[in-house]
Amino acid sequence: MTSLPASVAPTPASEAQARISAAVGVARVLCILGVVYAHAWVGRGGAELAAAAATPQGVLRQILMESLGRSAVPLLGMVSGWLVATSVRKRSYAGFVAGRARTVLAPMVLWNALAVVLVSGGAYLGLVSAPVPRTWTWVLNEIFCLAAPSEINVQMAFLRDLFVCMAAAPLLVRAPRGLLLAVAAATAAWSLSGVSFPLLLRPAILLFFVVGVIARRDGLERRVAELPPGLLAIPYLALALGSAWAHAAWGGRGTAPVWMASLDLLLRFAAGAFFWAVAWRLAVRPAGRCLLKAEPYVFLMFCSHLIMIWLAGPLIGRLTGPLGAPLYPAYLLMQPALVLLATVGLGRLLVNVAPAAAGMLSGGRLTAKDGLRLRPAFSRS
Repeated sequence: MTSLPASVAPTPASEAQARISAAVGVARVLCILGVVYAHAWVGRGGAELAAAAATPQGVLRQILMESLGRSAVPLLGMVSGWLVATSVRKRSYAGFVAGRARTVLAPMVLWNALAVVLVSGGAYLGLVSAPVPRTWTWVLNEIFCLAAPSEINVQMAFLRDLFVCMAAAPLLVRAPRGLLLAVAAATAAWSLSGVSFPLLLRPAILLFFVVGVIARRDGLERRVAELPPGLLAIPYLALALGSAWAHAAWGGRGTAPVWMASLDLLLRFAAGAFFWAVAWRLAVRPAGRCLLKAEPYVFLMFCSHLIMIWLAGPLIGRLTGPLGAPLYPAYLLMQPALVLLATVGLGRLLVNVAPAAAGMLSGGRLTAKDGLRLRPAFSRS
């Protein structure tokens, strides 16, 4: 948690701000650990996954993906909007956007390029089964996420859309409440419609970002944080189980209907509220302080975890077997911890051996000066 100089007596306001700062860090760690479940190694192809959707292991995977994986993105988006609601006012528009280009867009491009070289290169050598370059337009989309999420680093579309939100942030933060609500409503309708337009690859990210801006303006973060987690867990778990059942029942039958998209969107808001309340309580407990030690690494983990899974997942899978094997559930549950350990090792190696590369690949969040310096994972206040 943020500490105060010894000569300054803490005030209730400063203690509350320190707790919110710690809760934001804890929330980011929880969310990015959860994101790993959305991309966990399974060792099965599309048809095999669809066939296994209703099996016990398939349902377990779906629950983890929906409740801890895909549901982490809303809170990350809302935290980014909440943080930027004040920081955007401190800089010129050009300076603000240039800063976000360095800390969000540049790492996305660098990591996507590395994914093409390492993962597609491994596929060319026959070491892994992964996408390989088909055309120059495919390579450009893999690196820049121009019209669709990358096939290798699928999570990086979040950073691409987040940068678009950041570019609009100076206008959103100054917009009247009615206009913000209209933007949120229109974005929700766009997200549910299934209409694709390359301005945003996943329009719901703008919805979560705007909700974060509104939360900062109205002070909702404290009100939601102080709600009982047990109370918030009821809709969260009910929607998570409902979503897992719906996806298992729908299987591979093509585009999901609007009601399933609505269910997923409601789940993401319920998950965001629940995990924020949990992070708020962990922020003042020893477990939260342990999680905060991992916070400097989580942006690096977000960017690199799918490359690790593509390359190392099959190697470990030789010991455990793929989805459906007796040992696979243990491997599935352990994947976030394994990726975090690998990321910490990678981060320390980069800081000690190639500090300039560490700074670029982490968007300035890992530096050699004074050891590892904690920086917010997706936005800087």
